[in-house]
Amino acid sequence: MDPAWQRSAVAQDLSFLLARSNALSLAVGNAALRDFGLKVRSYPVLSLACDDLRPTQRELADFLRLDPSQVVTLIDDLERQGLVERRPDERDRRSKVVVATSAGRRVCAAARAAVLDAEEHPFAVLSPEEREQLADLLRRVAFPG
Repeated sequence: MDPAWQRSAVAQDLSFLLARSNALSLAVGNAALRDFGLKVRSYPVLSLACDDLRPTQRELADFLRLDPSQVVTLIDDLERQGLVERRPDERDRRSKVVVATSAGRRVCAAARAAVLDAEEHPFAVLSPEEREQLADLLRRVAFPG
């Protein structure tokens, strides 16, 4: 791409830079997850279930910043694949929590390795220290306070 594009006014905007970086990262992530029947949107649902957080659908929607109906669709798909189950919430029996199955844990472990490997490409321009700094800065923006 012509370097002049990188000097454009929009290429100086943080929102644009985050969106473009996100698009590049999403493409790499989705390619890495394809063989596992996952996408960048479904992978964190499975991963959070594997972390034994026992999240409710509402908690997942809030954390992932998705509409609850989108989360229901993601969980339905993971459930059809036998990777997660909905179980009654011990804190509130009217709610359901998402729990990983043993197959889900195996798939998640392999998918995580594939994602970490795939991240090497788009972030190769950064040193390990810069990657950690970027991750720290993004965590501060994503989780203020």
